[in-house]
Amino acid sequence: MAKDAHKMAETAADVEAFLARVEPAERQADGRDVMAMMARLSGEPPALWGPSIIGFGRYHYRYDSGREGESCRIGFSPRKAELVFYLAGLEEADFVALGKHRRGKGCLYIKRLAGVDRAVLEALIVKSIAHMDATWPR
Repeated sequence: MAKDAHKMAETAADVEAFLARVEPAERQADGRDVMAMMARLSGEPPALWGPSIIGFGRYHYRYDSGREGESCRIGFSPRKAELVFYLAGLEEADFVALGKHRRGKGCLYIKRLAGVDRAVLEALIVKSIAHMDATWPR
């Protein structure tokens, strides 16, 4: 999530205006649903991080190398091809019952919310928040 800290800075941009430009329409609707879900689960308001990540909460990280910065605690990006979730602290077994998805390092990719079990997705988000709270206390 914090690979390019300069690209991940929280901005003052209007999240609603950003979502209004998302295409296709289904991705925009899914983005609004995810935004509401993450806000409810995190207790944090949405903010735009960089040009296209909707993040919730913030944390300051410092690696053993000395590199440090700030990033959102959890977040997602409603990209044209799929929704990208930025979550941490999850294990292989956590994804078994999710439904159609793919994963990369620190990212979860979902083409359509309708294609996954939303209760499982919520559980993933809650587990990621707990991991962030344990690793980087507020």
